Amino acid sequence: MKKVILSLGLLAAFTQAKAQGNLDKGAAQLNIGAGFSGWGIPVIVGADFGVAKSITVGAEGSFRSWNNVGYKFTIIGIGANANYHFNDVLELPEKMDLYAGVTLGYFIYSTPSGYPGASLSTIGLSGQAGFRYYISKKVALNIEAGGGSATSGGKVGVTFKL
Repeated sequence: MKKVILSLGLLAAFTQAKAQGNLDKGAAQLNIGAGFSGWGIPVIVGADFGVAKSITVGAEGSFRSWNNVGYKFTIIGIGANANYHFNDVLELPEKMDLYAGVTLGYFIYSTPSGYPGASLSTIGLSGQAGFRYYISKKVALNIEAGGGSATSGGKVGVTFKL
């Protein structure tokens, strides 16, 4: 009987530990970071929500501003994303979260008056792949690569489970 209780206790502890990287259904997390771009450094804030085992959906906003040839430019982005988390499939350690997905965004490009170039706003669809490493049960460092116009290369940041 002691072995059964000990085995069930270890199983429960392992199950809880494996869940650290995944975002459970109904749970949420906040992402804060900075992006890589040839057009200023985007500051990014977003949230992800667990909707099914290994699947999250989220929203994200970005802001960047830079000066070029005497003019100030700004890009504001808003987007919705969906990601699949490979933690269970790949049997990753509890502190890791590997994911990939797509983002649909709208980007508002603001150019100053008097600038001879065009001021455009556009919709963009991009893919991303990312990795989080949990330094505690509720805080992770993350890096994400993607080719979309929201960050034009990727981003780094911190994730907080809510």
